[in-house]
Amino acid sequence: MFARLQHPYLLLVLTVLFWSGNMVLGRAIRDQVPPLSLSFWRWAIALALVLPLALPHLRTQWPLLRGSWKAVVVLGLLGVGVYNTLAYTALNYTAATNAVLLNSFIPIATIALSWAFLKKRLRRIEGLGVLLSLLGVTIIVCRGDVQTLAHLSLNIGDLWMLAAVFAWALYTIGLQWRPVGVDPMLLLAAFIVVGLLALAPAYAWEISQGKTIHLSASSLAGIAYTGVFPGFLGYVFYNRAVGEVGASKASLFIHLMPVFGTLLAAIFLAEIPRPYHYLGIALIFGGIYLTTAAPGTAKAS
Repeated sequence: MFARLQHPYLLLVLTVLFWSGNMVLGRAIRDQVPPLSLSFWRWAIALALVLPLALPHLRTQWPLLRGSWKAVVVLGLLGVGVYNTLAYTALNYTAATNAVLLNSFIPIATIALSWAFLKKRLRRIEGLGVLLSLLGVTIIVCRGDVQTLAHLSLNIGDLWMLAAVFAWALYTIGLQWRPVGVDPMLLLAAFIVVGLLALAPAYAWEISQGKTIHLSASSLAGIAYTGVFPGFLGYVFYNRAVGEVGASKASLFIHLMPVFGTLLAAIFLAEIPRPYHYLGIALIFGGIYLTTAAPGTAKAS
């Protein structure tokens, strides 16, 4: 199925494209689908898609999976149960500018945690690439006016988003402890099962509070998208890419989210990009190039 998608950087670009659409939808359908409901059904759909590919490996690889149950539980909680739930919750309370800017700290958080816990370090040119890419993100979200930063203030939604950022950073660096020899589809299914077990009581609590899904064509289509693309394909692609290029480089591609957000707005909302969009996009691609093309770099997991 994925035979033609071999290059890890292509997988990362596609992943971020799917996730950008996820953020747009999460904001668009927030009044129709509560955050815990969206997280639960997103992963229920993803599990239905991955199970036929995972079950044939369960009997032979169950001992490997069971032997690494601690890593599976932690990664399932962080990557499935926590990150998206916190992000969807944040989108109910914070402005889009704040959410995008805070989400763009994922690469910085990943690199910082890799340094703190794993003693991983980037070369100087790679560090320059990270800063250049972050500058490009800042230009886009500030609409070319850095004074916009002075008016940003943290609210409860921003705090939820910051928590989501660090949850994803921990998930990314934690992927190096995933059990070796387990088929990627079986591993993803295990992560999803763990996440759904954690989400189920929270989802039930949300329903008890009277927060239910308002059924409509748009809400059902939005839920389906989150399950198929960012939920299923996005995680398959991301997990594989992290295994090949390492956590620090893979997380840098999160900086493409404002780029894809701009393009999606132009396509679906007829919003014409402005000069600062092009400048920001150029800086982001320049930063990614410096970080991913640096010669002689050991993989930073």
